[in-house]
Amino acid sequence: MLFFTRWKAAAILLMALVVCLFAVPNFFPERTVKTWPEWAQRRIVLGLDLQGGSSILLQVDTNEIRKTQLQGVYEDVLRVLREARIPFTGRAIKGSSVEVHITRDTDLDAALAKLRDLSQPMTGVLASTGQRTLNITNNGNTVTLTPSDPAVLERVRQAVDQSIEIIQRRVNGLGLVEPTIQRQGTDRVLVQVPGLKDPQELIDILGKTAKLDFRMVDLTMTVEQAKETHPSDSEILQGENGEQYLVEKRVLVSGSDLTNAQPSFDQQTGQPVVSFQFNSTGARKFYDVTAHNIGKPFAIVLDNKVISAPVIQAAINGAGQITGNFTVKSANDLAVLLRAGALPAPLTVVEQRTVGPGLGQDSINAGEHAAYAGAALVIIFMLATYGLFGLFANIAVAVNVAMIFGVLSLLGATLTLPGIAGIVLTVGIAVDSNVLIYERIREEVRAGRSAINAIDAGFTRALATILDSNITTFIAAAVLFYIGTGTVRGFAVTLGVGILTTLFTAFTLTRLIVAYWVRLFRPRVVPI
Repeated sequence: MLFFTRWKAAAILLMALVVCLFAVPNFFPERTVKTWPEWAQRRIVLGLDLQGGSSILLQVDTNEIRKTQLQGVYEDVLRVLREARIPFTGRAIKGSSVEVHITRDTDLDAALAKLRDLSQPMTGVLASTGQRTLNITNNGNTVTLTPSDPAVLERVRQAVDQSIEIIQRRVNGLGLVEPTIQRQGTDRVLVQVPGLKDPQELIDILGKTAKLDFRMVDLTMTVEQAKETHPSDSEILQGENGEQYLVEKRVLVSGSDLTNAQPSFDQQTGQPVVSFQFNSTGARKFYDVTAHNIGKPFAIVLDNKVISAPVIQAAINGAGQITGNFTVKSANDLAVLLRAGALPAPLTVVEQRTVGPGLGQDSINAGEHAAYAGAALVIIFMLATYGLFGLFANIAVAVNVAMIFGVLSLLGATLTLPGIAGIVLTVGIAVDSNVLIYERIREEVRAGRSAINAIDAGFTRALATILDSNITTFIAAAVLFYIGTGTVRGFAVTLGVGILTTLFTAFTLTRLIVAYWVRLFRPRVVPI
């Protein structure tokens, strides 16, 4: 255990040095680090509780998801019965169900068979329970289709997952640093942005559904006439300045066909606009629509509000501009929303917290004082108890802490106040490993072994105990990381990284130092 080849010793020292070097950028100002090569700019990001920032808890509108789900069933019933040429009446959404009345008694069995095809078996965890997406019953010729509770929960879960992806793109589009976006419970999303002092801009961006549609303006009647007749194929929508438009419900091209959106300036007026591009499918649809409707106005509708209603001057092939009363900021915000995509359901802010940088600095100071005091006590204890070997242990622990910061910098991890607690705890774990080794060496000396044999046996026989204790702690850290959220995960990351670096320093670096000391001095007495 005390023999090291030159290559093995060089590899250990080189690995420790390289990992420690990754911690160096954290001790220089950010403006200085930006002048370094890109690979050397990795730093630990301070969490919300250390540098201040904003925390926003959003809730997905489950009622809107249920409404959308019912609307889908409503349209599927129409499609299925029309394809089967089964006459029906009274199709309507009532409460949380869709009802449809089959006209002829003789068609009831065929209609039930077709409608039951709409009810699909639930996949995944619920597959073994026999649950289906729809519960279908009939009372005479009236058939009721109700989305099952597992189907609704699955749709909510999918909506939250989709919302997290879209929120991630929107926040990144604003250029904010290292946001934390994660699920909370069944229908909530937590967004934490360190360094963000005023969260209102972020709330405005996240609160918009950003559902973009291109529709034709209905010219068959005026808005006043539509208010009296209530046409089934058109609806009245508000404009940016309070004006009203009669717009067809039929969506010609949707925002899902957009591939890019960027803020720019109109070459003729110099006003801010949003330039957009469609994918191949959207470009073909948009070209056909504009080619057949030259001279007619079409409405650009965002979240059921008309932001522009230009007249089609010529066929448009794949790209265009959205004009309106934009400022540079509002044009950029709209471009961010369109690039990120539409949310599956509206989000509501249920909790908002802002942590000031002063409180964050107090946390940093408190963490530093605790770390310094703990480290000083550990150093004094090891020196007083184990003398020269205590010095070896202190050197290894110092390298261990530097390696933790190096690994966290390499990973670009976020350091929180519980993360600092994890590092302090790791110092104790690292010292505990050395204590186990040194106490084993003492036992071997008492058993009559020579100094060199006792040292070798101490490292060898303490290995199993140290591995067992550290592996169980690492498993606990892994569980915390898997089921925890926010700062709990920060604690788990630093603890897990600290355990790995502790095993490295205890069984390679400390042993290497002791091995070279033994080779140099050939001791007859263990100085513990």
